[in-house]
Amino acid sequence: MTRSPEVEPFLRGCAWPAGPGVPYPRCDPGPQGLRLPADTRAAASLPVGVRLEFTGECDAIEIEYRTETRELGYRGAGAGTRFALFRGAKRIADAETALGEGVARLPAGAGPEPAIVYLPEGMRPTLHALHAQGGAIEPAPRGPRWLCYGDSIAEGWCASEPAGAWPHRVAREHGLDVVNLGYAGAARGEIASAEELAVLPAELISISHGTNCWTRTPQSAALFAANLSDFLAIVRAGHPRTPIVCVSPILRPDAEAKRNRLSASLADLRAAFERVACERRSAGDTALWWVSGLPLVRAEQLPDGIHPDDTGHAEIARALGPGLADVARGGEFHA
Repeated sequence: MTRSPEVEPFLRGCAWPAGPGVPYPRCDPGPQGLRLPADTRAAASLPVGVRLEFTGECDAIEIEYRTETRELGYRGAGAGTRFALFRGAKRIADAETALGEGVARLPAGAGPEPAIVYLPEGMRPTLHALHAQGGAIEPAPRGPRWLCYGDSIAEGWCASEPAGAWPHRVAREHGLDVVNLGYAGAARGEIASAEELAVLPAELISISHGTNCWTRTPQSAALFAANLSDFLAIVRAGHPRTPIVCVSPILRPDAEAKRNRLSASLADLRAAFERVACERRSAGDTALWWVSGLPLVRAEQLPDGIHPDDTGHAEIARALGPGLADVARGGEFHA
């Protein structure tokens, strides 16, 4: 599947070329990507965080597109059924999306910030053309590139729309070029993912996984720690000086004390995550920082007991955003 050369300069959040049936893949669509588990590749086929960014003055933009499905799965409408245009933190306009071929028209608004258009990612859109009405636009300058590896929490589950996911809030408000590598139901720290991160250019990398290592593919605390240590070593080998921010699993009330079949609770995995990250920094990796995910959200902000709602995603973004923005531009991390 090819991508429109007209749209390509405006496209952000996609680090790989199109693959068979997947215009905006979030893992390597070639033979290297086949080393990843099937559930990771399935999650990576959704264009989570893929967006358009432009500057210039015009009355409106029109986007010609095609969508493939209305089956949005667990996320429901939160997976995206509209194109949404923002400037900085301000939402300017949105447009409902049709199934199949369609045209979305969005007033462009005005302001010093670049315009950002989020896609109805759950409907699996392909963008054919982008037109400015009553003016002219050009691709926005790229901010520091941020590779955000994680699970369904990074992907944005239980946010009311794609723009509400915490990585997208941070990127929008701090001018970062985020590549969302959140893989719902997957992201267990597979070595193949570490190798992908290691070869992608970046000014910032964040790593935040663990809940799927408690239940979907259970790991013991020792196995989780050893795997995370190897994962970080591979990423660091590819990025000797790139800032890496590690965020341990957020609160999950049903898992905190309950042990999986390998006798690990989520609290055990969180402790292992934080110990490994702390040991690496103490051993001399001063471009690596870690944050405990436990206090980032409260139980009442988890409508399904696992994923944050809009207020929870906003809290995570407020806690992590300034520090991520600082280290992406050469400063020190602070949370």
